[in-house]
Amino acid sequence: MVKKLLFVLLLNISFIGFSQEKSINNLSAAPNPFTNSTKIIFTTTSNSNITFSVKNVLGKTVYSERVSTKIGKNSIPFLKKDLAAGMYIYSIQDKKNIISKRFVIR
Repeated sequence: MVKKLLFVLLLNISFIGFSQEKSINNLSAAPNPFTNSTKIIFTTTSNSNITFSVKNVLGKTVYSERVSTKIGKNSIPFLKKDLAAGMYIYSIQDKKNIISKRFVIR
């Protein structure tokens, strides 16, 4: 009986953990790869402040910006500036989630 209760409790906790809705979705960069600039596009489920950051392949943050978002589709223009050609990891982080993807600068 105790084993059944523990199993049901574990099953319920797992279900709750996996059913939480993400506040940031559909993250992409267009165009990707790019030469001078790209647009980071994503949707959010709430008005909030997020941190947009770019890291090189060694994990060093080469760009960071605080951005206010609105419910629905959002975009952040990103200019290459003095970054060298190569692959970078870009991230969007709010209070609950962090989502990362890659883009390539030609």
